[in-house]
Amino acid sequence: MSEFLVVQIERRIATLTLTRPQALNALNAAVLRGIRLFFTAAEHREDVGAVIITGDGEKAFAAGADIAEIAACTPAQALELARNGQAVFGAIERFSKPVIAAVNGYALGGGCELALACHLRLASTNAKFGLPEAGLGLIPGWGGTQRLPRLVGAGRALELILSGKTIGAGEALRMGLVNAVTEPAALLSTAREWLSAILTKAPLSLAGALEAVRKGMDQPLDQGLETEAEVFSRLFATEDMREGCAAFLEKRKAGFKGR
Repeated sequence: MSEFLVVQIERRIATLTLTRPQALNALNAAVLRGIRLFFTAAEHREDVGAVIITGDGEKAFAAGADIAEIAACTPAQALELARNGQAVFGAIERFSKPVIAAVNGYALGGGCELALACHLRLASTNAKFGLPEAGLGLIPGWGGTQRLPRLVGAGRALELILSGKTIGAGEALRMGLVNAVTEPAALLSTAREWLSAILTKAPLSLAGALEAVRKGMDQPLDQGLETEAEVFSRLFATEDMREGCAAFLEKRKAGFKGR
């Protein structure tokens, strides 16, 4: 997969750790390729029900793209670079199982965009977020100009993108960039607690909810409601829906099978 990624799987939760601490876990071509390969394979793995993405150490989640690797790109090469990064992060966003970014330390540039592509974001108190590309004569190119406004609103997003400033975990929480903040020592255990609770729900319901929200965000309300109705009705053909309703009526714990 990649020498810069480590995967651990426990109780159907896969933890994907970026391991380039000497480069603050910067996202080079090998890391992006490894992330893409992992999510492609994990989509079909029964032992993976959810994913945590984090960075090695407390200094950085991912401190952006590897500038040394991309600085000499031609415009044509930069277009390919942008499309490749967008495709990798799009695979995360479209993943049918919940993904949490457990943000420890710096999440700058491409690292911030990686966190934005995840379904949920949990930050440690030492986390720092920013999109500093304007200071390099660039703009965010891996989804930052699109996902951040959808998450926090255009005004807040432009404040970060135009100024290139770095914000702490508290401000990120106040503006809605992250879901919660925890102490660094509790970051991964909290992420696992969240996912353990989520994984008690029906797998097809989780996938359906992720699909409906993702598609609906890019649709007018009436189309989004139609998407919701289609996913809702589709679930009535599943064994898990019948099991969930039966368990509720019989006052017992449901045994979901993902079918």
